[in-house]
Amino acid sequence: MNMNLKMKMKAAFMVFVVGIVLIATPSWAEAALGDRTLKEGSSGEDVAELQDYLMTKGVFPYHTSTGYFGSITNQAVKDFQESRNLQVDGIAGPQTNHAIKVLRQGNIGNPVAEIQSQLKKTGHTRSSVDGIYGSGTASAIRSFQQQAGLTVDGIAGPNTRAALNRKAAPRSVAVGKELTVESTAYTADCSGCSGITKMGINLNKYPDAKVIAVDPSVIPLGSLVQVEGYGVAIAADIGGAINGNKIDVFVSDRGDAMQWGRRDVHIKVIE
Repeated sequence: MNMNLKMKMKAAFMVFVVGIVLIATPSWAEAALGDRTLKEGSSGEDVAELQDYLMTKGVFPYHTSTGYFGSITNQAVKDFQESRNLQVDGIAGPQTNHAIKVLRQGNIGNPVAEIQSQLKKTGHTRSSVDGIYGSGTASAIRSFQQQAGLTVDGIAGPNTRAALNRKAAPRSVAVGKELTVESTAYTADCSGCSGITKMGINLNKYPDAKVIAVDPSVIPLGSLVQVEGYGVAIAADIGGAINGNKIDVFVSDRGDAMQWGRRDVHIKVIE
């Protein structure tokens, strides 16, 4: 066999091997949280999932998951690590990724709404899906754990969540809901306002945020909502006067908030 033929065969074999590796290896863009270690500069669906969990823990101050691990995510990971007595390095490795997916009383957001939906499907609660892990959700988790033969602690850890996933698909009952609501507008510097939403988003720091205050019994906290005339917003806040089919849209400028006034708008929960 001459040298040129050997070189061609070797090159063809290498292309074949690389092709097999690329087919067999999942794209990082499609990776799930925990498939790899995440750090500043990482990007993909698993980063977006990490950010959603950080928001659930109240340590992600931005108004939406971006899928990019920048300085904001780095600091949020450090804040979470410190709160759970983990090594504070801003890197989402195995220990951090495992701990952050454990849901417990005090957590807020879409992951909580998902397990509440599952608990309703399994008949362990009749309460509304609001995205708030309160005493009622903890009690329902304990009831499920007891029935499933798991450790009864009211905490949705890996074993409990795996058992829930086997019993009911983790999809919020609110997704796809469409309704007409009465809307008003608010600013971050209103009387008595801290500028920090119920889910920990700093509206003073991010005046471009698309955030709405909702009644969690109608729209679970953490939901993404398409709002007529406003755009896609995250339901990240509540308000004393926001009950039933009412929302309050965040607008950074007081004049723009006054111009919004009080109007009926069509909304759709998209996530």
